[in-house]
Amino acid sequence: MSGTLRIIGLGPGAASLRTPEAEAALAGATDLLGYGPYLARVAARPEQRLHPTDNREELDRARHALQLAEGGARVAVVSSGDPGVFAMAAAVFEALEHGPAAWHALDIQVLPGISAMFAVAARLGAPLGHDFCAISLSDNLKPWALVERRLRLAAEAGFAMALYNPISRARPWQLGQAFGILREVLPGSAPVAFATAVSRPEERILIRPLAEADPALADMRTLVLVGSAATRMAGRFLYTPRSASLA
Repeated sequence: MSGTLRIIGLGPGAASLRTPEAEAALAGATDLLGYGPYLARVAARPEQRLHPTDNREELDRARHALQLAEGGARVAVVSSGDPGVFAMAAAVFEALEHGPAAWHALDIQVLPGISAMFAVAARLGAPLGHDFCAISLSDNLKPWALVERRLRLAAEAGFAMALYNPISRARPWQLGQAFGILREVLPGSAPVAFATAVSRPEERILIRPLAEADPALADMRTLVLVGSAATRMAGRFLYTPRSASLA
């Protein structure tokens, strides 16, 4: 098969944070697939074919990409941030697993990007300097009870947390409920950063103690980073010490 499939991370927003490897793959693609607003971040040439789709059509998008590659196209599937973090890489491999055997012979590569949690952490200082985890608050693909359990266990284990998909028009209540769970485990002084549109012109970062964290400070473009009980300020910077104990 002559077609190729590249699953590409566009980074958090600014083109300057996109890897040279990703830029080369985008330039060499005949077909570009992705969620519409993400595709809009790519400076496509007139001869490149764009296939924008809705944000909840990941598996259909993945199957379409595999079909195009099987037909000989040089396909680029784009994701914001890193494609392996709550994004298109898992969808493509799920479609690959359940698709025709011929797809397994395709030339497929995942090209990493800077995930939102790392872009946000760099702006703040080093809040992920010790053990941390990433949790999506969306319950589109998992039950909310599982989200609650993971939040509680992560807080009890002392992880700093990057909360993806914190709020949307369809899910306006979940971030507030998540904060309620975390307040039962963490001190009210634990820092919470609301990082919106990081690396874009409209970037906004606010830090509040958990006791005063207001879900209204987040929107669909926000990553919420919750520090552990050990996370602290160093001047204007936020960091989590590299050492820890059971005490």
